[in-house]
Amino acid sequence: MTPIPGAAPSVLVIQHEDGTGPGLVGDRLRRAGLHLDVVHPWLGDRLPDSPHGHAGLVVLGGAAGCEDVAAMPWLPRVREMLRAASAEEIPVLGICLGGQILAHTFGGAVAPRPQGPEIGAVLLRRLPAADADPVLGAVPEGAAAAQWHWDEVVRLPPGAVPLLTGDDCPIQAFRVGSVAWGVQFHPEVLADSLAEWALAEGAEARSAGADPEAAVTAVRAAEPELRTVWGAMADAWGALVLAGTRTAS
Repeated sequence: MTPIPGAAPSVLVIQHEDGTGPGLVGDRLRRAGLHLDVVHPWLGDRLPDSPHGHAGLVVLGGAAGCEDVAAMPWLPRVREMLRAASAEEIPVLGICLGGQILAHTFGGAVAPRPQGPEIGAVLLRRLPAADADPVLGAVPEGAAAAQWHWDEVVRLPPGAVPLLTGDDCPIQAFRVGSVAWGVQFHPEVLADSLAEWALAEGAEARSAGADPEAAVTAVRAAEPELRTVWGAMADAWGALVLAGTRTAS
């Protein structure tokens, strides 16, 4: 990209539905000096033709499936944006549905979880490649992560690098190429947001055998750790975005 002199570097954020904003991740990116250009395609916002002109791209979560073009008619454009970002080496962060879209776009596979949704605060484990990863390298073994998903990535794209795993969902974080990260969990979410999701989708979660109230309680108890661990992850991703703008200038 060609930065505008004096302007804060801009990160394009694609939000798929109400109540799923950038949250903690967005707060930390703004604190780092980045401007967030949040688009709301479900409200009629038009996605840019490409990510060119932005220093980074964040694709957020949502309730639809990663191939559900009926629910998300803008999905083909999101895939184009991800391919263009990869080609231009613009850093990408895909969160939950966004991570699933990232994996699917580059040849991975996503499927509904036969055991039902994974919700609440779930402990993650590091995989060997995490040690050298610039975004997830500092995530401690056994870190808690907020979860709320019915689908999951079941096969990574060719050449993708798995970084974090869990007991009930093996693919929790991965890297595609050198500049794109996908996470199955919600680093942006704290307890109040999860409580809103529990109100909206609690009946569906209970019918699938999950306990949304217990999920909210667990995330609330883990909130200090969530702020520390995933705030630091957001800082690390933001540092890569800023480093890219310095290189481009």
